[in-house]
Amino acid sequence: MKKLLFASLVSLISLLAVGQNNEEAQIKKIFDAALSHGQSYEMLEHLTTQIGPRLSGSPGAAAAVEWSREVMTAYGFDSVWLQPVMVPHWVRGKKEVGRIVNSKKQGNIDVNICALGGSIGTGNGGISAQIVEVKNFEELKQLGTKNVQGKIVYFSRPMDPTHIDTFDAYSGASNQRGSGAAEAAKYGAVAAVVRSMGSNIEEYPHTGGMRYADGVTKIPGVAISTAHGDLLSSLLKEDKELRLYIETHSQILEDVPSFNVVGELRGTENPEDIIVVGGHLDSWDLAQGAHDDGAGCVQSIEVLRIFKEIGYKPKRSIRAVMFMNEENGLRGGTKYAELAKVNKEKHIGAIESDRGGFTPRGFTMSATDKVKKKVRGWAPMLAPYGLTDFSKDGGGADIGPLGPQGVALFGFLPDSQRYFNYHHTEEDTFDKVDKRELELGAASMAALTYLIDQDGLK
Repeated sequence: MKKLLFASLVSLISLLAVGQNNEEAQIKKIFDAALSHGQSYEMLEHLTTQIGPRLSGSPGAAAAVEWSREVMTAYGFDSVWLQPVMVPHWVRGKKEVGRIVNSKKQGNIDVNICALGGSIGTGNGGISAQIVEVKNFEELKQLGTKNVQGKIVYFSRPMDPTHIDTFDAYSGASNQRGSGAAEAAKYGAVAAVVRSMGSNIEEYPHTGGMRYADGVTKIPGVAISTAHGDLLSSLLKEDKELRLYIETHSQILEDVPSFNVVGELRGTENPEDIIVVGGHLDSWDLAQGAHDDGAGCVQSIEVLRIFKEIGYKPKRSIRAVMFMNEENGLRGGTKYAELAKVNKEKHIGAIESDRGGFTPRGFTMSATDKVKKKVRGWAPMLAPYGLTDFSKDGGGADIGPLGPQGVALFGFLPDSQRYFNYHHTEEDTFDKVDKRELELGAASMAALTYLIDQDGLK
């Protein structure tokens, strides 16, 4: 009996070893295909240089929807379809003007600003007012209406440079961009200026979404470049009466129809189980949206394309989803989750790429401890490709609405050091993306998708 049990155990161990060897071989095949003749880079070149900026509601966004559908159809995915969704329609208007007025040291100084997404404009007359500087909402509250009314509030808190993960630094500063105008308006401010969410000292500003609060007067919100923001702070130290002139022409228009774009490879054994890979198709209007998030979109399409190229037939259904409106509304992600629930779809996992097309480091996870343990068990197979970090929580904004349905969420985690040089700026262009890094990211997503498809997450 002991010999029989021992033989059975040896047999089981041998089978497990063979299975792992097969998975390792398949992962190598995925990376070989991506690095030898991947197509992410070529797709991204077209999306960014031929279509360009893709703000929700714009002609660029509409063109990107059609391009996505055509590309996934041409690659021969089993199904490609559009999911209708109503999205916000905000337009920037003509070029913004920012000027420090009659400073005691330097006189009039032009500064680089841009309207924050969702802000009202000042109109042709602009706004000229004294500036008051604060680091956070608590300082604003302490100043109160007496010291804020009729003035422009400048939120000058920078991203904390001591954070190694720049997304942690971003999270620590971005609330002033999102809610600064609404908070300043409570105390009678006429406008809000926010130091750009950038890692370095730069001449160009970073835009991004902002929100108004119900029952609070809407005032214009703008971002100032980090270089000019620091100049503003230094001048304010010696000139408390310093004034700023801003002129913006942005408008909030009626919602308009748009679409998520979905491509699918149908599962051969458990087609009712769905794995999503995705990115957001929309981008801000200042540049081409290469890292944010053209990279994530083409990497997601590439996952399915690689599977077709290497002849891999997934057990479960795998979808590439181009979400619309992550930047200023999250309407696409919300609609996708809503339809998944209405249609009683069974999503087992979702992976989003929305941190740029840089060198892969690993994946974030928003899942049960059991799922996290299982995925970390795959680490030895992924480590040879630089995928070693599975320590952080998180998934992605667009896939986040799937979380309450019990879906395990994963975020592609590339190196973060350069991302906030380009994020939401005119510098987010195709030439800032490295082909090899981009293709490595697509292969990384495909490898994790493959393991989830093979082994499940239970």
